[in-house]
Amino acid sequence: MFEGLSISHLLVIAVVVMVLFGRGKVSALMGEVGKGITAFKRGVSDGAKEVDAAAAPTQARDVTPEAEKAKV
Repeated sequence: MFEGLSISHLLVIAVVVMVLFGRGKVSALMGEVGKGITAFKRGVSDGAKEVDAAAAPTQARDVTPEAEKAKV
């Protein structure tokens, strides 16, 4: 789809975008994209930590009621 795009084509597209939206809007948009990427990476790492914590072996706990323990 983009085989025909060269560096000069991309520069022309960038200039047109800058003219249409202005430097401030493009800068704000790129800042939001950066924040989104950062939040995504943080979410992925938090999810991985959560999975690791869930997969970690837990220590066995005795849940036998006290009345049952006394019978043994």
